[in-house]
Amino acid sequence: MALPPLATVEDLRAYMQASALPEDTAALALRLASAAIRRHTRQDISFVADDTITIMGGERVLKLPQRPLVVDVDHPLTVVELVDASGLERLALEEKDFLRHGAELHRGEAWPRTRLMGWPRNRPHGIWADRVRVTYSHGYEEIPDEIAGICLDLASASITNPRRLRSESAGATSVTYTVETFGTGSLTSDHRELLRSFARSTQSVRLS
Repeated sequence: MALPPLATVEDLRAYMQASALPEDTAALALRLASAAIRRHTRQDISFVADDTITIMGGERVLKLPQRPLVVDVDHPLTVVELVDASGLERLALEEKDFLRHGAELHRGEAWPRTRLMGWPRNRPHGIWADRVRVTYSHGYEEIPDEIAGICLDLASASITNPRRLRSESAGATSVTYTVETFGTGSLTSDHRELLRSFARSTQSVRLS
């Protein structure tokens, strides 16, 4: 499924103060900028409904890869534990079999082991099955301003300096690009710092 750009063509025209900016040029720049942000953060960011994934379990905490979770009447969270190759499945219920903390599903307390939050019975209490299938909704219906701003910044740089020149002259006018903007379409250190709170660790999730 193709995800939408993280900012609109109208936003980019306003950002660049260029009402005559061609539609196809703006759309391409936004698409490439959005891809760079998603690649860096390892997040879809845009809202996605009813996404189904299978995650490796075997631990007390199950970390879902995409944030933030959206759980309500229209977007339920469905968690099913799978038993190896036997085909046996068990529906895990929130507040009964696990507790939800942000994008983490906690099976129970590691100690003491008197809490009935473990399955199957021959496993330690509070441990997820080896594989868990999760259907959940995630992302932002309204893109945060920080992310939209970075997307517009990258797209604008790609349009204004598409050949990645350090400097260029037109008649008596000369423009010198900074080291940061020279890497057209690339995230700067300031961009990465702003995206830090949105990014997912490369070791936080084990997909099956």
